[in-house]
Amino acid sequence: MTYELRDWDIVSGVGITALGVAAARAVETSRADPLVRDPYAADFVRAAESPIPMPAQAEDVADDDLRWSLMSVFLGLRSRHLDEYLLDSCRASGESPGARQVVLLAAGLDSRAFRLPWPEGVTVYEVDQPRVLAFKDAVLARGGAEPGCARRVAAVDLRDDWAAALAGNGFDPAMPTSWLAEGLMPYLPGDAAEQLLTTVHELSAPGSTIAVEYMPGVDSVLADSSAASLSAGLGIDLASLLADSDYDPNAGLAELGWTVDEVTVAQLADRYGRTFDDEHVAELAGNGRYLTARKR
Repeated sequence: MTYELRDWDIVSGVGITALGVAAARAVETSRADPLVRDPYAADFVRAAESPIPMPAQAEDVADDDLRWSLMSVFLGLRSRHLDEYLLDSCRASGESPGARQVVLLAAGLDSRAFRLPWPEGVTVYEVDQPRVLAFKDAVLARGGAEPGCARRVAAVDLRDDWAAALAGNGFDPAMPTSWLAEGLMPYLPGDAAEQLLTTVHELSAPGSTIAVEYMPGVDSVLADSSAASLSAGLGIDLASLLADSDYDPNAGLAELGWTVDEVTVAQLADRYGRTFDDEHVAELAGNGRYLTARKR
């Protein structure tokens, strides 16, 4: 599995999937009624010089090209839902002051530290491969981007001691934290996924929250002709990158004592007023899941 590569940049290995996600956000951002507004996504795409052609705006996508149109909807829904999760988790509610630490695991080209209206006092930690984060920081610096919160970068492979890297950047495990594992779990073998959530549990004070994206039976989904065609059309061999794992983060977090809720992509489409006309794509949307959990 390509995930065994120890170091990748934004146009190789798992890194190129982060660039594809940025391209989909750029397409969605440029629409008249976007699900998400990411003013930096197009800059990442243009700066990357990817060997795989990727659009930087909706005008780059032909009317009959369903690949990026569908990707922009899928990832627009994901971004919108997880944006709301993060902001809600940081807002004061009742007796809770809200989280003041946010950790983005495998942050990739996530620009939330720059584009979201964070409450005062929030620190966002980004954890990912050194070369991926270096590329992102260079593009943002050239554009004069300024974060809307305190931002700290932990340039470390998640298979290494990323907890120590967080601590070295000022992370305090005694404070409630809002964690995000977006676009990460499907690439992890079962034992690595379990260890990741165990480490999150150990670093989380009561009241901490986490959001996790996962897709049960991802192998069978990619074996479906429509999903396989979509993957091939994007030029990214997802089957070679995704892990063959049946680990269930919902059950894993529940066993660790977290209270878990879950929503499907199809349910998010209903919530935000989007539709999937193709029945195979609709089935794929019903299989994708996002869970949110709180540590009791």
